Amino acid sequence: MKLRLATCRPTPKFDTDEAPLLAALAARGIDATLGAWHDERVGWEEPGATVIRSTWNYIHHLGAFLDWAERASTAGPFWNPLAIVRWNIHKRYLLELEARGVATTPTVLFERGANVDLAVELEARGWSAFVVKPAVGAGSFGTRRFARSELADARTHLAGLLATRDMLLQPYLSSVDDYGERALVWLDGEFTHAIRKQPRWSGQKENVSTALAIEPDERALGEAALAPIASLVAGASRVEGSSRTAPSSELLYARVDVARDASNRPVLMELELIEPSLFLAQHPPALARFVDSLARRL
Repeated sequence: MKLRLATCRPTPKFDTDEAPLLAALAARGIDATLGAWHDERVGWEEPGATVIRSTWNYIHHLGAFLDWAERASTAGPFWNPLAIVRWNIHKRYLLELEARGVATTPTVLFERGANVDLAVELEARGWSAFVVKPAVGAGSFGTRRFARSELADARTHLAGLLATRDMLLQPYLSSVDDYGERALVWLDGEFTHAIRKQPRWSGQKENVSTALAIEPDERALGEAALAPIASLVAGASRVEGSSRTAPSSELLYARVDVARDASNRPVLMELELIEPSLFLAQHPPALARFVDSLARRL
């Protein structure tokens, strides 16, 4: 079966997974091609399987991206499944996971066009340093850290984006400055490795470590974050009037980004189920597992 890897053109950043993945697929004899999701010449509606990879510009074309995903998913296997894409594309999932008992970074959601008194919101929560970012976002777009002394700039930034987007307000976790944010990579049923990410704000380049072992408490958090996916996505599908569900066993890949709060407890930063970098070059066994999983599914 033909395999298509979905990207975008131009890509906002260099995809370090692209070259090693294409080479490993070719070595296994898998006919894989790379194409931009928005390029109709690729023939996304022709029979074949599709894996979402570096489609990082979708946040600026959300409706078109979801329409593409719908069409491509009718042509053959589609990973991760469409129901998961629809559920994960908006970071309100953080609130849903928190309600399920998953330890998450405290998150306030502001709907597009809302009139927000940022000073009141911060005072009510006692946050002296905070992060403002879009609820549909990728690659640090629109994500900025502020101190309370920068409230005027934060108000301007928030108001400018709220005009067209839902936005999130979160406390800044100081542990990311030294311990770092950890990205836990999960492939076809198990966690494979982690990497340490430096804080990255709008316009900055990503800086990551070599592969790291996963700490036991972070692994437990990752498992807790993935556990409710089946029921949450099934519920969302029923609300949308679709009979299709996407149990966690249909997941091909995931990335669970965690940091530690003031009490050193790991908390969920983001659960990336659509187009996360998987840092395959840092950990060859993960690359081999990913390719094996695709070969088996194809």
